[in-house]
Amino acid sequence: MIEHAPLPTLETDRLILRAWRDDDVAPFAALNADPEVMRFFPAPLDEADSRKIITSFADRHARTGLSPHAVQVKETGAFIGFVGLSRVAFDAWVKDEVEIGWRLSRASWGQGYAREAARAVLNHGLTDHGLSRIVAFAPTINRPSIAVMRSVGMSRVEDGNFIHPALDRESPLQPLEVWSIARGSADLPGPQE
Repeated sequence: MIEHAPLPTLETDRLILRAWRDDDVAPFAALNADPEVMRFFPAPLDEADSRKIITSFADRHARTGLSPHAVQVKETGAFIGFVGLSRVAFDAWVKDEVEIGWRLSRASWGQGYAREAARAVLNHGLTDHGLSRIVAFAPTINRPSIAVMRSVGMSRVEDGNFIHPALDRESPLQPLEVWSIARGSADLPGPQE
């Protein structure tokens, strides 16, 4: 097995992106149980499922060196969700691509936190990890996430939409729209922009 360094801490003007802690479970479970937060996912999740997700993040990092970071607001110390990188494992054209993803608590919406954290993670992935490209995807109806993709300098992949194999083909969450950003892109965000 390849040994990977611990998940690095990233900082922005207002946020700390860090490794997960035991005290993140309760607020993470609360945001996963919120139907509004989960409206573009198959269903809200309970605490047991939330714990499994945190464990899966640690497993991903151990295997690949990539994992979503827990996101904390500097001023208050509050946990507000996650932003980070993962290698796509399901069967679709994006398999083996590195994906950026995020999920933040409803109370943190509308403050630019997703954009701020995503910029830091993209810069980290493209610069520190030397990735050549990072993708993001969301159901075409998830306009808020797609707006974040656009705001961090990602471009829509033409003809890149796909059907997620874990969802029913007729689900309103189908198809998923794909966006990407490449190393060397003029739109590559700096960590503090």
